[in-house]
Amino acid sequence: MADSERYCIIGAGSSGITAAKNLKQLGIPYDVFEREDGVGGNWYFGKPHSSVYRSTHLISSKPLTEYTDFPMPADYPDYPSHAQVLAYFQAYVEHFDLARDIHYNTAVTQVVPVDDGAAWEVTIQPAGGAVETRHYRGVIIANGHNWCPQYPDVPGAFTGQTLHSSDYKTPDVLEGRRVLVVGAGNSGCDIAAEAATHARRTFLSTRRSYYYMPKFFLGKPADQIGEVLLDLHVPLGVRRAIAKVLYRVTVGDLARFGVGQPDHKLFETHPVVNSQLPYYIGHGDIALKPDLQALAGTQVMFADGSQAEIDLIIYATGFRIVFPFIDTAYLNWNGRYPSLYLNVFHPHYDNLFVAGLIQPDSGQWGIVDCQCQLVARFIQAQTAAPAKVRRFRHMKRRGQENYGGGVAYKDSTRHFVEIEHHSYRQKVERLARWLRG
Repeated sequence: MADSERYCIIGAGSSGITAAKNLKQLGIPYDVFEREDGVGGNWYFGKPHSSVYRSTHLISSKPLTEYTDFPMPADYPDYPSHAQVLAYFQAYVEHFDLARDIHYNTAVTQVVPVDDGAAWEVTIQPAGGAVETRHYRGVIIANGHNWCPQYPDVPGAFTGQTLHSSDYKTPDVLEGRRVLVVGAGNSGCDIAAEAATHARRTFLSTRRSYYYMPKFFLGKPADQIGEVLLDLHVPLGVRRAIAKVLYRVTVGDLARFGVGQPDHKLFETHPVVNSQLPYYIGHGDIALKPDLQALAGTQVMFADGSQAEIDLIIYATGFRIVFPFIDTAYLNWNGRYPSLYLNVFHPHYDNLFVAGLIQPDSGQWGIVDCQCQLVARFIQAQTAAPAKVRRFRHMKRRGQENYGGGVAYKDSTRHFVEIEHHSYRQKVERLARWLRG
């Protein structure tokens, strides 16, 4: 079969393998190109482009994270480790017999449209092999967006050691040192909590205060409590009030430990899920600091006028959304990220998709599975249901919309592709059913 009749899937991480599964189930031919020697993407611990560290676990529980048709093993804990996640991906590939179409150790270096976007020219670079150019019917970009480190612009120069959270792997780098973690995302809080038991002194610098949500409530994963309320269609205001009461009961008022009042309502920022952070803050093992103001040698100055002597700065400041193999001109770029319908569908090209370009408030792979089901149905419908495709084209010309489900997210880089998982997933599932007919 000629390449031009196939789809090209870039990446065999969590998004790429479910894209492959869904195309395969509808008989749509494809090739998957993966630059590493195995599946897993970001969860392939120890590989150069993996940002997980040795102690990484999921922050959303099994039922909200797993694929739609492949449950995680019953003996897995509520929040599996990265090693268990990787084993789960490997089992998924074996179960759906996907390996035969995955080309490992092969990087995609360039993607350009040909014939006004009727097809795509894909240049690949196999490890140790010759560069090759192929033509494909379409492209699904699934290489992930949490891999290109983003750093804040801070005046001055720091002469100690600097790491990005994606470079942090094991706590030996923390031992006996004065450590500053910058950023209160989930990785930053995990690393700060780990530093509390290894570092000589640990500081956590944040631009704003957050709600630090516990992983468990009454012995159950906290996100499953929230899911019950969503399934019951409890209004946002009521859910917020219930969550606030539960927060007070489980976490309490952290003001006396130096935690400021958040400048936003619950759910208006990406959730920080960490049961350990309040514990270590309360014990004085983590000292909270405001935003960075300047660097001078090993001295770090903060926005409140205080300063600290630091040996190691770990920037947990997120990632830039970057697709180095394709010009942003082909992605309906909106300054720093693509403007895509459902964060998946290009407004004009009917054969270019991005899978997994979301920051859900809970869950992940099941949502991407639903995205890829919709992609596969749209590809199929281009032949089988042209009238529906014309209506869908009209919808996707809108580009990116608000997927907050009524939540007004704070204006922040971490919310460029934020979604409220429950309403978003329902919308994607509804469209897939409609295209299926």
